Amino acid sequence: MLKDILYKVSLRSVKGNTNTTIKDLQIDSRKVSKGTCFIAIRGTVADGHQFVDTAIENGASAIVCETLPAILNEEVTYIEVENSAAAAGFMSHNFYGESSLKLKLTGVTGTNGKTTIVTLLWKLFSELGYKCGLISTVQNQIGKEVISSTHTTPDAISLNALLKKMADAGCTMVFMECSSHAIHQHRITGLQFTGALFSNITHDHLDYHKTFNEYIRVKKTWFDALPSSSFAISNADDKRGHVILQNTAAKKYFYSLKTMVDFKGRILENSLAGLHMLVNDREVYFRLIGEFNAYNLLAVYGAAICLGEEKNKVLQVLSSLDGAEGRFDYMVSKNDKVIGIIDYAHTPDALLNVLATIKKLRQGNEHIITVVGCGGDRDKTKRPIMAAAACEHSDRVIFTADNPRSEDPLNILKEMEAGVNVVARKKYITIADRREAIKAAVSLALKEDIILVAGKGHEKYQEIKGVKYDFDDKKILNEMFELLDK
Repeated sequence: MLKDILYKVSLRSVKGNTNTTIKDLQIDSRKVSKGTCFIAIRGTVADGHQFVDTAIENGASAIVCETLPAILNEEVTYIEVENSAAAAGFMSHNFYGESSLKLKLTGVTGTNGKTTIVTLLWKLFSELGYKCGLISTVQNQIGKEVISSTHTTPDAISLNALLKKMADAGCTMVFMECSSHAIHQHRITGLQFTGALFSNITHDHLDYHKTFNEYIRVKKTWFDALPSSSFAISNADDKRGHVILQNTAAKKYFYSLKTMVDFKGRILENSLAGLHMLVNDREVYFRLIGEFNAYNLLAVYGAAICLGEEKNKVLQVLSSLDGAEGRFDYMVSKNDKVIGIIDYAHTPDALLNVLATIKKLRQGNEHIITVVGCGGDRDKTKRPIMAAAACEHSDRVIFTADNPRSEDPLNILKEMEAGVNVVARKKYITIADRREAIKAAVSLALKEDIILVAGKGHEKYQEIKGVKYDFDDKKILNEMFELLDK
């Protein structure tokens, strides 16, 4: 019944009968059929209120909106609400049987590290014998079943449908990325989280949030809304790590490489063989590489302990795990032993972290050659910053296209070049064709040099003018290495 799925929704007015049966929820008027409740959401591209008439023509039994139409259809129930997006979150949770209450749902937010943390948690708990769900940028999984992923966090209806599918399949643990967009757009509103993790916050998504303070505020609202039954884990070494948990009612925990906290780590050795660390005074070897992964591992360890697992068993399993696809993936050419690294780093901080790790891995005078671009229709302010970071911490740099989307890649490259100072200008060249840029990097590499191809990581496409073309950085770099070794 409509009245049942309106539980917790902030109502302004009701016109019509709420004892009507609803067979599904939709935010896309084109998918509406007889018995559907259409929720009109004001989006960044389109306003769902413009499609109310279309939804009714397609058979909608009920309309949820923030502004009632001038003329009402007597056969349709109209629900006027404070916020349609928030209503979609609560209604979806109710409609799909409050699935988040049947699972232990742990969410992860932060600029960098989300995908690695949720993937490691999924792998860890799967190894510990649980049937787990995964909702990530790379892919969604129900146990071993892989479901393709189009957003870091799906829309509220799709997300709750997916959680129901996970609960019905017998999953008891679910680990999901919670992007700032998802929090702000109420995609996760209504869900009950057992735990929430904060990795870090750096320069990103200012095209959407407009200011850095607003970006922080949005992430913080999620923690502010957690109940006292949940746990919240934050990175104490991040400048905003304590602020994020300032007003939460959840049980607070922190992880750190620098200070004494609940989950304390120290790097003893960092090499291509992996990380040798002390974790709460227990010596452990991990397969993952780099300081940023040391933080990711501590976050995972902390979450596992908060979820009731035994410390030694957690560390034992964690030590055997690989990370997420496209996150510091590396390969070595056969003859010249050139190291190729594929990484999703698409923010200034992520790029700096990866380059800092590569510098620490150098054994001698190996050159670092970086191939990097910036996505179109996204935060333009980070373009010159990323270009400057790449030039400062690399020996040679090739600026190239990422996913230009609707923008001209040459304009994006010019905006990147504007960040390079006079001294560094001799370090870079610009090759708009990404395949040719990777090929050029391999041709520039001498024995044992290190090539970083940054920005796209796990992605298997390049988006140009609304079309997604097959494109895989790792596959192309492998092909170029094979040519090099002939």
